[in-house]
Amino acid sequence: MVSSPYRPYREKPMRIAVIENMRNTGLGALALALDEAGAEIEWFRAWQDGILPPDISGHDALVVLGGEQSALDDETHPYLPDLVRLTRRFGDAGKAVLGICLGSQILARAYGGDNFLGSAREFGWHGIGVTEEGRADPLLSALGGEFTIFEWHADTFSLPAGAVRLATSPVAENQAFRIGRAVYGTQFHFEANSAVVEQWKAEFPDTIERIAPGWLESHAELAARHGRGADAAGLAIARAWVSLIEADEIEMLSEASA
Repeated sequence: MVSSPYRPYREKPMRIAVIENMRNTGLGALALALDEAGAEIEWFRAWQDGILPPDISGHDALVVLGGEQSALDDETHPYLPDLVRLTRRFGDAGKAVLGICLGSQILARAYGGDNFLGSAREFGWHGIGVTEEGRADPLLSALGGEFTIFEWHADTFSLPAGAVRLATSPVAENQAFRIGRAVYGTQFHFEANSAVVEQWKAEFPDTIERIAPGWLESHAELAARHGRGADAAGLAIARAWVSLIEADEIEMLSEASA
């Protein structure tokens, strides 16, 4: 008897490329959601060596994290133009892309938006309004009309042509947007759960005191007031984005005839 020419289908884990633009950038809530999905994460520490994925074929999704540089700092971070092109290639191929803070600004640049430097300073937990389109979008639909989340940025951007604004605030009009099926940018740090905020507090006290005098002393009170709700919102967003990743879920392997 001749056996089937294929082995049974077997599941493959999602493969996620994560671009780190600044040392020790934690994934926080996003790490939990990816772990729940059994995803494989490959880190690219571009801030250190400029190395990026060579193409889009090795990963099912791309995450671009925040950083202290601007999205236009090509001279001091010469890998940025290549990263801009890479995000566009992932998105144009229909793969899931997520840009957080600086990552959202890089996404905006990739799709033709303008970057505005130093014009939208926010730090700490802030309220975010969800647009009508956002309330109907998979990323934010579970959060109602508004939610509180952590912010740390000075720059902002114009909404690229064809993008859908999902969330907004008085300081930064474009707090979240979608392009196509699953290309998302969030100006806010939804991944920054209480543990990540504690890490930032310990690692960057001088910077925080300079940009938000008195916040360090108020942190415990603010965390008690906002931390639990922000953590829940961040995890809901993380899980929603992960659910949109279209991985090669099955693999057919040739088997010799018996």
